Amino acid sequence: MVERLEHEVEGGSVAADGEAVRGRLIEILAEVAATARAPIDLSGEPAVLLMVGVNGTGKTTTIGKIAWHLSKEFGLSVVLAAADTYRAAAAEQLAEWADRAGAELVRSAEGGDPGAVAFDAIAAARARGADVVIVDTAGRLHTQSNLMDELAKVRRVIAKQLPGAPHETLLSIDATTGQNGLRQAKVFAEAAEVDGVVLTKLDGTAKGGIVLAIAAELNIPVKLIGTGEQLEDLRPFDPTDFANALLAE
Repeated sequence: MVERLEHEVEGGSVAADGEAVRGRLIEILAEVAATARAPIDLSGEPAVLLMVGVNGTGKTTTIGKIAWHLSKEFGLSVVLAAADTYRAAAAEQLAEWADRAGAELVRSAEGGDPGAVAFDAIAAARARGADVVIVDTAGRLHTQSNLMDELAKVRRVIAKQLPGAPHETLLSIDATTGQNGLRQAKVFAEAAEVDGVVLTKLDGTAKGGIVLAIAAELNIPVKLIGTGEQLEDLRPFDPTDFANALLAE
């Protein structure tokens, strides 16, 4: 990006003064950040969203926020699938979010088969005519190959239950992770065909520059950003706002 900017200044297409250079850099950053940008696909009947990510990135909280927005702002009926059957408090945490969002919850006993939970949730949604199913998955390190294999299996189960699903696979990434976020995105993209990123924890000092690496190297766009703990603290990603914030003094 810097090289491209240098060429444009040297070639005379961008004036060689600080404000013009800064303005053009913002344009270039926004252009890269907007790579492969597309809205979240809710066209399925029901639309199935698969949430993946490493523990502690705010994945379950993000699911709750998405469910709340879809239910309260778009009037859609939502079913949440508690397919994180390993973490003791995961289903309880999701149940709280389901209550707040007015969504239904499908869960199993602790240690149950995650694929079966996803399967049952989609079956329940189809039977009840629900609009959207959001599947939570166990937070896993991208270095745990057995868990990554299981994630691929959950995805296959979903596709078998509803051809074309999941319609959207979203990866939650903590804005403070730096270059490790790129490694996470690479491995998750291989296991789960990631459609987009939800960048969380942008309420702190993090500016989320990892967005640029993920967009440029993996062609995966950021679709949503989380800026706090409240239900409303989730919004669509705006590349120009992001680029301006990245270079803000």
